[in-house]
Amino acid sequence: MRIFSPICPVLHPGRSAFAEGGIALSTVGIIANPVSGKDIRRLVAHGSVFDNQEKVRIVRRLLTGLEAVGVTRVRYMPDEYAIVPRAVQGLDISMDLAEIPIQPKGNQNDSVAAGQWVGQNGADAVIVLGGDGTCRAVAKKNNGKTPMLPISTGTNNVFPYMIEATIGGIAAGLIATGKVPQSGGVYRSCQLDVLVDGIPVDMALVDVAVYNDRFIASRAIWDMEKVSQLFLTRCRPDSIGLSAVGGQLAEVLPEEHRGLHLRLGRGGKQKVTAAIAPGLLREVRVRQWDFLEEDILVAVESPRCVLALDGERETSLKQGQTAMVRLSGKGPLVIDVHRTMSWARKNRIMVSQED
Repeated sequence: MRIFSPICPVLHPGRSAFAEGGIALSTVGIIANPVSGKDIRRLVAHGSVFDNQEKVRIVRRLLTGLEAVGVTRVRYMPDEYAIVPRAVQGLDISMDLAEIPIQPKGNQNDSVAAGQWVGQNGADAVIVLGGDGTCRAVAKKNNGKTPMLPISTGTNNVFPYMIEATIGGIAAGLIATGKVPQSGGVYRSCQLDVLVDGIPVDMALVDVAVYNDRFIASRAIWDMEKVSQLFLTRCRPDSIGLSAVGGQLAEVLPEEHRGLHLRLGRGGKQKVTAAIAPGLLREVRVRQWDFLEEDILVAVESPRCVLALDGERETSLKQGQTAMVRLSGKGPLVIDVHRTMSWARKNRIMVSQED
């Protein structure tokens, strides 16, 4: 194994354009959030804790899968726990590994910066270890052209997969190397754009909640009596988190380019029981709900509130400000593991014939 650090800050933007010895290079980014799966919902609910040693084991299996299908380079986000360097110890691989050249600060901005770097420097895929919030951070400043494989190590996990990492590494590697084309295993996700006074200020991958409070305080949402509106890009009856409320009324699949808008609160004739966090069920009154179509602006109806994005309070509206939410079809590219592996099976990518 060859490990280079620091690395040249610019990668060649494509497999076909850059090769050594006639072998096309493929680059996969790994962004493993060391603080995912450890937030306050462990105290108010009953969520599992993903410690960093478990993330090391996940990355080790990812690397094994990536190399098995021919990925040549891995660029990873540095962190204080050294998740990827620890994963490499004792692992016999020949891929070139190096840190993404950012200065880690130990907060969400590390994932934002790493996501921006892989987008700007031509990575062929990026694997994200975290929850909905981490995936959102990675997608915020990515160019939208890097296929993402999100693997769940967070709390309310609607966007990322619960999947065995070995298979995840194979699927991401098949897309990164071009053995499976994007048309065979990648879809374009929707996102929710948040506009304040007509100016886009933020985005969410799964849900925007209008929280009737004046202060951000602790970021996690669990008091549903204060939520007056919900905007969702996806929902299923077997989901968890805020989207579970919508999931009891309708199903919106990740690849569908539509969403759901719910008005909640007293006077609602429908009462929905949903798992809004692990081990935490709440009854929610729904006054009205309807589907969201792309590019339609919907007003936030509370004059002073906090907007929670993918389960975490992020934006506080001041007196006199107006906010709108818009469903956009320009979210991140997402690797569909089942579709990718099915395409590989149909085309015998993982099968060799002996004479």
